[in-house]
Amino acid sequence: MQQPMPHQLMGYDRAITMFSPDGRLLQVEYAKKTVRQGSTAIGMVCRDGVVLITDKRIVDGLVVAEAVEKIFQIDDHIGATASGILSDARVLVERAQLRAQQNRVTFDVPIDVLSIVKDISNLKQFCTQSGGLRPFGVSLLIGDIDETGAKLFETDPTGIYFQYWATVIGEGEPEIEEALKKEYKADLSLDEAIHLGLKSLYRFIEKDFNYDRVDGAYITHSGKKFTRLKRAEIERHIEEIKKSAPKRKDDKQ
Repeated sequence: MQQPMPHQLMGYDRAITMFSPDGRLLQVEYAKKTVRQGSTAIGMVCRDGVVLITDKRIVDGLVVAEAVEKIFQIDDHIGATASGILSDARVLVERAQLRAQQNRVTFDVPIDVLSIVKDISNLKQFCTQSGGLRPFGVSLLIGDIDETGAKLFETDPTGIYFQYWATVIGEGEPEIEEALKKEYKADLSLDEAIHLGLKSLYRFIEKDFNYDRVDGAYITHSGKKFTRLKRAEIERHIEEIKKSAPKRKDDKQ
């Protein structure tokens, strides 16, 4: 009996607008796989606000670590991070920043985060059904504080979006998602949420961990201002995590 040919050999992945016989858009699936291979990013809503933690995954010692940006400020009250093709993320973030500025100039009020999320998702979805384009190979986590509280959204390459209490994207998703399900609580303080995010990232990276590859930011209810984590804060948490972490069998005595 002749085996069916793979979809790739039949050409169903050569055009974004072509469905395979079993109803799949292979180019979109490839874009989602790109995200799963990207560096890890974590978002959490906590009692005091919303936290974003990310791995910059710097693999070249000659790169200036401070110049690598994976945490983005969209407005005073909105921040974002990404996993996948970061150049795609930059284009989407700059579009969101422009929309936020236009809203302030036109209406003299901060933009609501759902308008930003929907605009990004609409553009992503448009690129899944238009000939001559390719899907955005990036997922975004977008955190916000407004008068109704803290919010965290995730958008994926298909153009769909969901609101989360806590979520993770990128290569560490399977392991860190499991840890978040066990340890995350909505009433965590800001410091506890930062600690949990860094601990989850540290456990995943382990031996390849260094301070230069970690970045983070938070927005609190009190200030409603996007604030980047200082290196001293990251170092303090990581030292506490190292002290409390169980020793592995391959650790030197």
